[in-house]
Amino acid sequence: MLEVSDLKSGYGPVEVLRGVDFVVGSGESIGLIGYNGMGKTTLLKTLMGLLPTTSGKTSFDGQSIEKRPAHIRSRLGIGYTPQGNSGFPALTVAENLRLAGLAPSARPKRTLDEVLGFFPRLKPLLSRPSGALSGGERQLMALARAMVHAPRLILLDELTEGIQPSITDEIAECLTDLRKRTDISMLIADQDLSFVASTTDRALLLQKGKVVATRENGELMHDDVLEAA
Repeated sequence: MLEVSDLKSGYGPVEVLRGVDFVVGSGESIGLIGYNGMGKTTLLKTLMGLLPTTSGKTSFDGQSIEKRPAHIRSRLGIGYTPQGNSGFPALTVAENLRLAGLAPSARPKRTLDEVLGFFPRLKPLLSRPSGALSGGERQLMALARAMVHAPRLILLDELTEGIQPSITDEIAECLTDLRKRTDISMLIADQDLSFVASTTDRALLLQKGKVVATRENGELMHDDVLEAA
């Protein structure tokens, strides 16, 4: 599905990713863990094409994409929910979802009813301005917007940031349900290690812009999980 080899990227002259290597298989969910500033968000932005690849290779479904712009990667089937994304606050939930569906796609899009089938909590909120939603409800809406285009791979950045535990559990249940009902692959960067453990098959530990270890789910609650061996 996704193959990343010696990927390097950053911000202007500042190199953040220093040679990242990993593979995400079809239907697989992989976590990205590490202290703040280790490159998790930079990696997701680079995979989405929002930051340039300075060197290395990225292959999606057998196609080289490291030089493809973000909109082409989206059309190929890569979805992205950035950290703090809350849509358009003045628009209703329904309008946000319909607006997401206006973007061109090479894949058949899901109808509003199909998307709401994954996120039933949003059904009674369709007429509410998204700016009036709770933080957890906004994250569910952001996920729903990404699912409109039926992505084959979705990149999720800090979905649980500032969210109360009960909603975090609901988001985790939604992601688990998505995996059961679709063939979607996921790459999930999050500071909540319990959330990562409940939504992924394994996790990659990033340190100073490199993958330095793989952690199995049973290891994620250990005190030293963010330290390389």
